[in-house]
Amino acid sequence: MLLLVGLGNPGEKYERHRHNVGYMAVDAIADAHRFGPARRKFQGELREGDIGGDKAIALKPLTYMNDSGLSVGAAMRFYKLAPADVVVFHDELDLAAGKIKAKQGGGNAGHNGLRSIDDHIGPDFRRVRIGIGHPGDKTRVTGHVLGDFAKADRDWLDPLLAAIAKSAPFLVEGDARFATAVAQALAPPKPAKARPVDDPASGDSP
Repeated sequence: MLLLVGLGNPGEKYERHRHNVGYMAVDAIADAHRFGPARRKFQGELREGDIGGDKAIALKPLTYMNDSGLSVGAAMRFYKLAPADVVVFHDELDLAAGKIKAKQGGGNAGHNGLRSIDDHIGPDFRRVRIGIGHPGDKTRVTGHVLGDFAKADRDWLDPLLAAIAKSAPFLVEGDARFATAVAQALAPPKPAKARPVDDPASGDSP
């Protein structure tokens, strides 16, 4: 079983914030794979389903970002999961917008949601970092992270969320395979090679 955790802040005020892209990712997965309806449990919003025949739980902590670990820890203990069964989707300031990286373990790089989860279950959970880009000036970071995605961001955000949802079955096989599948889903189709045309003047035609 996988516990898929999307990080964000609850409420309409925060719905389109860049900081809430983790919520958006698990919603996209749960919708695409037809998970059950949302219900309140573990101080979060939970949906159950399966991905590629394996049971999965989508969890959006409703504790606000800084206390995300309360919800994640409660769910992990209830389902008797190991940290390696927990996949956390979160925004990444120092990754170009539209890019993702996936790995198990690591630091929190100042991300309060990751720090809280680390405090409750340790650092060995899996992370999918979703790039939101850096505004280029540290004085603008808070406004960037806690600001809404711009209309122009839809050009990369919608395809990325669709690719994450489509590639979710590869999470069962490992983080590297999942990241590769997302990149392949986003890659533009290769142009078809032109077929050679017989030249009657060449004498090669039947």
